[in-house]
Amino acid sequence: MQLSTMKRFILLVFIASTSLTSCSQSRPIAASGHSLIQPGAERIAVYLPLLKNKKIAVFANQTSMVGNTHLVDTLLANDIKIIKIFGPEHGFRGAADAGEKVGNDIDKKTGIPIISLYGNHKKPTPEDLDDIDMVVFDIQDVGVRFYTFISSLEYVLEACLENHKPLLILDRPNPNGFYVDGPVLDKNFQSFVGRQPIPIVYGLTMGEYALMMAGENWLSDKANTINAYNKTTTPTPDTPFHVQVIKCNNYTHSSKYMLPVMPSPNLKDMQSIYLYPSTCFFEGTVLSEGRGTDHPFQIFGHPTLPKNLYSFTPMPNAGAKSSKCFYQKCYGWFIEGSPGKIRNELAGKIQLKYLLEAYKLFPGKDSFFLKNNFINKLAGNDILQQQVKEGKSEAAIRESWQPGLEHYKAIRKKYLLYSDFE
Repeated sequence: MQLSTMKRFILLVFIASTSLTSCSQSRPIAASGHSLIQPGAERIAVYLPLLKNKKIAVFANQTSMVGNTHLVDTLLANDIKIIKIFGPEHGFRGAADAGEKVGNDIDKKTGIPIISLYGNHKKPTPEDLDDIDMVVFDIQDVGVRFYTFISSLEYVLEACLENHKPLLILDRPNPNGFYVDGPVLDKNFQSFVGRQPIPIVYGLTMGEYALMMAGENWLSDKANTINAYNKTTTPTPDTPFHVQVIKCNNYTHSSKYMLPVMPSPNLKDMQSIYLYPSTCFFEGTVLSEGRGTDHPFQIFGHPTLPKNLYSFTPMPNAGAKSSKCFYQKCYGWFIEGSPGKIRNELAGKIQLKYLLEAYKLFPGKDSFFLKNNFINKLAGNDILQQQVKEGKSEAAIRESWQPGLEHYKAIRKKYLLYSDFE
């Protein structure tokens, strides 16, 4: 039978959350009295048999930890043959600036070649995959559309399907997985900071998002036509699969998951992770978003804003070697508070008040947004910029999001692996 005449299915294999584990170290949710959350990477007994006697490529960064040990070191200690490492934005060790060019390298600790999947080489080539049997994907996401790790996941998923290489996703909790909000991306504004028709806060883990991309045929034509369907909760090393998700234990979309490792240089703590969906809009403006301070995405401002506001001076540091307003005294806002306080104040919504207030007070309205219109890539449309310029209220802007959000939520429900927040 020709491939074109076959039904269009993707092979999706799910792991039951009741499977045995061999790692006792796990991450708690914030509320006391609840079970410990265990990321997929810590469920070694479930996935290790799938990797035995295979040549493996690992997509990972500094967040890919199994307890206190990196996944790569854990696999090597268990006699798993790692041929190469794929690294995302910020690099395998997570030290590069946002947007900084990261080239291929050799991991100094293990001697394993690192292939950078960022810049001009975002998608593994057939040559990259030719000498391996399987790709293991393990990275901590923050659940925000313009955080580029989900774009990397898309490219890796496509490449694996196109080249008939199994992809094993070790799932991790989404710290912003407790709500869904924001404008749904218009694909006319597709970029590496937004590729699919999802809202800014999309409420899925990496594993769930991969299943959605595959199930909705959002991938390349070749990847979408892969014909194989099987669903089992008792996989074995002999069970063929294209995409397999090792679920987290004891996680739901209502969980308060505290990240044990900083996911990137300018998301330094849970406060910044919770605020990121609301304050990253400032990356599309001339305002500093706090890079070069101790509290990026909690602090934002500009030298021309009123001098009675909070003041700060961005300076180069290890996570921000260059950015806006360096060495200039800026005036703006510092959103202080504990992670719990900030999460509660956000109330499960993107807060537009920061952007709207900054625009209102900014003296040079014509120069507020960057001339490259990067704000449109962040928003996923050119409507938000116009709404801000027209003085639309936050309520009116939010109302314009609702039809897209309702459509998206209906799609999202089909791919949930964990109990939802509503």
